Amino acid sequence: MTTIVVVKKNGQAVIAGDTLTTFGSTRLASVHDAAPEKLLKHGDTYFGIAGSAAHQLVLETLLKKHPEFKFHSREEIYESFRKIHPILKEEAFLNPKEEEDDPYESSQLTALVANAHGIFGVYSMREVFEFDNFWAIGSGRDFALGAMFAVWNAKKSAEEIARIGVTAGAEYDTGTGLPMNLEVVKLKAAAKKK
Repeated sequence: MTTIVVVKKNGQAVIAGDTLTTFGSTRLASVHDAAPEKLLKHGDTYFGIAGSAAHQLVLETLLKKHPEFKFHSREEIYESFRKIHPILKEEAFLNPKEEEDDPYESSQLTALVANAHGIFGVYSMREVFEFDNFWAIGSGRDFALGAMFAVWNAKKSAEEIARIGVTAGAEYDTGTGLPMNLEVVKLKAAAKKK
């Protein structure tokens, strides 16, 4: 239950997310949570994670132990998450089972990635996507995607579009709440051209 967005426009990559945590019908608002941020940083890369609240601390701890992981391209992200998966199983006791007919074990998490090389999404079976404009994950994603689509062609910055996306999620999704966290990254020349 969350709304996390990434936006790439005019030489900037932005990642933003809400700060509400939910446990079933119980809401833990940011004013009651000592660590409400859903964005984490590893080197020059920012992550926003959707799914179980456990993922945040598990991934944060794992990335501190493994500074060698790189996230600058689809291939690097895939390889890093492929190497992270067995660590999640062995050290964090991840249950990799979702559906009987799944082709691969699940890492049980969905993440958005933003850095100077672009904006990306990682899904539970380590599928990695690179986005040209924007994307959203979490329970408020549909509201965020619609809102960002509606303002994309307006003279709005990447930061403004990201704020609109998370705000729309918070307005209509019961699992999303403000305030939001937001990070802005200057894109490298090659990432700007895509």
